[in-house]
Amino acid sequence: MARAGNKYIPKTHQEIKIEPFQSVEQVWFWFVQAYTARQDGARVTAGAGTCNRPCEPVDIMVILDKLHRNRRLLIDHMKVLKHYGVRQLPPDPYRVKEARAATLWQEAMAILEESFISKNILMPVMRDAGIHQNTYRQGQLI
Repeated sequence: MARAGNKYIPKTHQEIKIEPFQSVEQVWFWFVQAYTARQDGARVTAGAGTCNRPCEPVDIMVILDKLHRNRRLLIDHMKVLKHYGVRQLPPDPYRVKEARAATLWQEAMAILEESFISKNILMPVMRDAGIHQNTYRQGQLI
């Protein structure tokens, strides 16, 4: 809040810079941390974090609930998302014990990515565009 004289004036939407997430895994790990903190007694307040995000943790929960009710995310997906979300590390597809979990993780991430992009929580990723976005810097090929 900005202070003008003796009155506090809240920031308008134009003054608040919203930082969308860069990857679906970043959204998921952020959600798990926020949800765990809330379960431990922390109070979640909109706009009180280090950066402003385009959603609140409850928005992610609503998306998960909708996808589960529509049977797009199965209970196996949910268990894998929870287990590896708490670990803050995706499953390793090269470990034999995590191979099935890695497959479920990739399926769940693909389903969540569609929903997050449609809700403007996640920035759309340019794929198959030939050259990656970061390949050019000031007209030079890196």
